[in-house]
Amino acid sequence: MDLKTNIALSIVVPVYNEEQIIPELVRRMTEAARSITDSYEVIFVNDGSRDTSLQKLKEACAGNPRLHYISFSRNFGHQIAITAGMDYASGEAIVTIDGDLQDPPELIIDMYKEYQAGFKVVYAKRSKRKGETWFKLFTAKMFYRLMARLVSFEIPLDVGDFRLISRDVLEYLKEMKEYDKYIRGQIAWLGFKSTYVMFERDERKYGKTNYPFKKMLRLAYNGITAFSDSPLKLATNLGFIVCIISFLIGVFALYGYFFEKNTFPGWASIIVSVTFLGGVQLLSIGIIGEYISRIINNVRNRPLYVIDQATKDINTDK
Repeated sequence: MDLKTNIALSIVVPVYNEEQIIPELVRRMTEAARSITDSYEVIFVNDGSRDTSLQKLKEACAGNPRLHYISFSRNFGHQIAITAGMDYASGEAIVTIDGDLQDPPELIIDMYKEYQAGFKVVYAKRSKRKGETWFKLFTAKMFYRLMARLVSFEIPLDVGDFRLISRDVLEYLKEMKEYDKYIRGQIAWLGFKSTYVMFERDERKYGKTNYPFKKMLRLAYNGITAFSDSPLKLATNLGFIVCIISFLIGVFALYGYFFEKNTFPGWASIIVSVTFLGGVQLLSIGIIGEYISRIINNVRNRPLYVIDQATKDINTDK
């Protein structure tokens, strides 16, 4: 039997330094997939792990032809790892789920039922996030709501990268070649019929998060700059406001000089004005530079990722 044809379900799992959880991860993914259909595949994407994650994945995949691994030459990032897994997925339904088991694989069963009911995108929506700090919860909540206000299409709130999409959604997604990936926004932008399944996200069992605040901030910035020109408009508006303030200050100074006979001595006010104006200029240049950087990254046309190793029966020549 050719396992790469007529696959009903593909599960894509990015993995980065998860050696302690690999055996449980493989077991639960396999059990969840098998409870849905015998026609499945699970693709693990090793994103340049520095521990023994790759070796453990090799051992797990060696005994099951429905399990595959792809290993990058270095760490290319979470969004790129998901993209690579989807590039080589053959299923009619494709699930993406993180490899830390904070998202329960068992929920895929309910998500697949919604897919069978006709939905092309099924999100796993978090009603509760255990083991996370109030700061992370607050910033995540604010970001989703800010993003929803900045873009011109509907962004689902409180969802991550645990989702199910249909094959036709994936084919459109593959045409979106941006280097700075924000897959959540790309799928929402496509506008296909969607729904969600609620769940409580578990706390991390082993190790520490692979998505610290710096990476979260970068992902948020990618999301905003990929789907909204609001930062550019903000820079323009700030410049306009500063010009008005500067003009009013000038009028006030002239009034004081001619009518009040007061030259308004004081270096503090001058320094504050110059510093404020310089700050706005630097902010504006920085925002414009970020958009230019995105253009350069895409014009270079470099591959999104480099595969170092993979299971022999997965077609990495696509």
